[in-house]
Amino acid sequence: MWQVVPEQGGNHMLLDVALPLSLAFIMFSLGYGLTFADFGRVFAMPKAALSGIVLQVCVVPAVAYGLLQLVNLPPALAFGVMILAFCPGGVTSNILTKLSGGNVALSITLTAVVSLMSVATVPVLVGWASDAFLGAAAPDLNVTAIAFSMFAITAIPVLIGLLARFLAGSIADQTEPTVTRVALILFVVIVVAALATNWQLFLENVALLGPLLMAINAILLVLGVVISRVIGLSGADGLCISVEMGVQNAALGITVAGLVAQVGGIPEFAVPAAVYGITMYIVTIPGMFLLRRIFGRA
Repeated sequence: MWQVVPEQGGNHMLLDVALPLSLAFIMFSLGYGLTFADFGRVFAMPKAALSGIVLQVCVVPAVAYGLLQLVNLPPALAFGVMILAFCPGGVTSNILTKLSGGNVALSITLTAVVSLMSVATVPVLVGWASDAFLGAAAPDLNVTAIAFSMFAITAIPVLIGLLARFLAGSIADQTEPTVTRVALILFVVIVVAALATNWQLFLENVALLGPLLMAINAILLVLGVVISRVIGLSGADGLCISVEMGVQNAALGITVAGLVAQVGGIPEFAVPAAVYGITMYIVTIPGMFLLRRIFGRA
């Protein structure tokens, strides 16, 4: 039987405030690097953009669900894996796409569009996964409330960052590197806090959870390139879609887990996202260079 381990009330209050604020800043940093033209690329490159959106929203959860049928994870952790799979990419996917030689403009567009779409898609999919994996132990979910909370801590900060760049582009150009670094630091803090809060659970399941998350990551990277090649996209577009599929926003996964659990602090639903915040670099960085070597950019 799974359960959320209680913490000290003061720690709960600190986490309940710091976690959403940290995610809001991370999402602000995403918007701070965007322009309105990034959204227009959906129409400028419709085949690549729409393919990337569909693959990320549909195929990523399907792969995670399929692999979960092959392992015996505790229900709460399996549910946490699905929460992660429902999340869009983040700023990290844009950076890794650039390093891989992928289409950075497409990556920024996919991250922006799917992040805003997640306000609607994630709460609905989380409601389904809660029933599927937790059964009678599933918490009572208010999908509308989760959607509203996600809108407040994801969509609004993205839009504020977007408007800030639009109104003060020269200042944004100068300060964006600093904003990105702060966002990275906050991401690391969120991951460490989630693991520390559930340390015993992490130790008990890391031998199974770690390889599972790495397998999901690797399969998605390969599928992204292969499917892109089959439907006739360029090598650069394929590498971009590969990274966007393989790299999820772990900070959002941790935060959504907290919204779902409806308890103070960071629940065990968040452990998979926290572990993934580490393993995604172990898999994606060598993986993208290998895929680039095999498939190239043609």
